[in-house]
Amino acid sequence: MNVRGLLRIAALAMVAGTLVAAGAPPASATDGAPEPQSPQTQSPESQSPDVGSAEAPGETAAWDQVASIRGAAERLARLHRARGARAAYELVENCYKTHSLAETYGEGFESCIAQDYLETRTLIQVYSRMPPEALEKLGVPSPQMLAESMGQRVSMAFGQYGKSQAYADNVKRLVDAHGFPVFLAIVFPEAVKALEDKQTRERKK
Repeated sequence: MNVRGLLRIAALAMVAGTLVAAGAPPASATDGAPEPQSPQTQSPESQSPDVGSAEAPGETAAWDQVASIRGAAERLARLHRARGARAAYELVENCYKTHSLAETYGEGFESCIAQDYLETRTLIQVYSRMPPEALEKLGVPSPQMLAESMGQRVSMAFGQYGKSQAYADNVKRLVDAHGFPVFLAIVFPEAVKALEDKQTRERKK
């Protein structure tokens, strides 16, 4: 699997790590980027990002996907919190390199996809708050470039093992529902707590 795109992102992510560490968490880290697609389905109009489609026969994972995704999110978040976005992308790159050697699709490879999705979606939201000229001056990719490169990597990842669009949609849904809450609570604990307190106050009105 080609992970060269991650090398450039990792090289630029030192700046991103500073930005993310200093900022609040995205209002919705799952907004603003295309959904993971398998090569069989490349049209954005064909996607149903928030409603998991039934998986094709024989595609049901043999592992607990929720527990696996939560674990992958926690490992990535703790590394990001301690060492920044560059270290997080290096983890994703090494994950792809290692697990893409397997003959069959497995839990480890799915963790790579989930971590790529988590990290890139977060950076997309951080970068989307900045003017394009500021991004250009810093030499970092635009949110659109990040989204496109992630979409290509994830599409290739699912396609390498012939996974269907329905399976890809379901993984995305699980990461949104179970991975992001874990990731954001560790990377942005103060801001997440502030948001939760605000929501509690609003419910009491």
